Amino acid sequence: MSEIPPAPSTPRAPRTTPATRGALALVAVVLAVAGVAAWLDSRHREERLRAAFARELATASASADASAQRVTTLAAELRDAQAKIALLDTRQNEAQSQTAALESFYRDLTPSRDELALTEVEQTLNLASQQLALAGNVQSALAALQLLDAKLARLDRPRFAPLRRALAADMDRLKAVPYVDVAGLAARIDAAIASVDALPLAHDERVAEVAAPAAAPAPTSAWSSFWHDLWSDARNMVRIEVSDRPAAPLLPPSQQYFLRENLRLRLLSARNALIARNDASFRADVRDADEWVRKYFDARAKPVQQLLATLVQLRTTSMPATLPELTQSLAAAATLRETLDRLALAPPAPPAPPPARPTPAPVKAR
Repeated sequence: MSEIPPAPSTPRAPRTTPATRGALALVAVVLAVAGVAAWLDSRHREERLRAAFARELATASASADASAQRVTTLAAELRDAQAKIALLDTRQNEAQSQTAALESFYRDLTPSRDELALTEVEQTLNLASQQLALAGNVQSALAALQLLDAKLARLDRPRFAPLRRALAADMDRLKAVPYVDVAGLAARIDAAIASVDALPLAHDERVAEVAAPAAAPAPTSAWSSFWHDLWSDARNMVRIEVSDRPAAPLLPPSQQYFLRENLRLRLLSARNALIARNDASFRADVRDADEWVRKYFDARAKPVQQLLATLVQLRTTSMPATLPELTQSLAAAATLRETLDRLALAPPAPPAPPPARPTPAPVKAR
């Protein structure tokens, strides 16, 4: 049988002495006091932190309440401002509509400056065309076209450019027409008509007095004196003169009046043909008047010579066969009138809407 080993011996705990126990108790008390002091200090700090946090929280709450009240006030003011802006937009649109209506009404009642200028151009062109066609007054028509061109140049409108080109073309054609002083020639014909009554007739001409012979010695007896006077009267009763002109036609007094009136009418007809630019009729009337004056009136009298010189000058006057017409200017004015009428009948463009304002986002009160 095996032997059982002996059990190991257990160490004995050291014995605590009273001094050790006192020191341990003192350390425990010190530790307890330190813990209580630390706890009190932490508690005091926590109370101060809580008080500070409460103060900060109260301040933040007051600030938040003030901010919320201010935000509420601003939101109310913003809503009022938006309402006022919407009202102003509505009134602005109404004002624009009324302004457009007034402008349209004003355009209907009062013609524009271009329309007034075009109306004046049309009237002046019609008058110039009539003067040119009826009276053949080239200078008057040319002056009217130059006046219209100067007026359109002062307006300086691009839409009048085709009309100005047409006026320039018609002015060039009028300037190419040879100048005839119609007024001066008509005045000469009037002077000739006024001198018809003072023209001496050919059969009324008087033969120049023959120089009296040297005085004969006075007769000594009554019988010689009688025969001397009888011979002087018989010699003066018949006078013979050699003339290189044909015999003047004899006209009774009643026919003399009609001769002068017919000559006056012939000159008046020549004057009317001159104004009407009828060259053939004018030359025929002047030629007939010249023949009548040479045939029936005394060509050696000064008034007759002056009238014949006037008729010769009238016969040498050349007039243009045809006068140009203002067709291009009238056509350009009619085209411009159609354009303005078309623009006036077109509906006016609606006013442009005001730019959209950005709508602010609603502000929520906290």
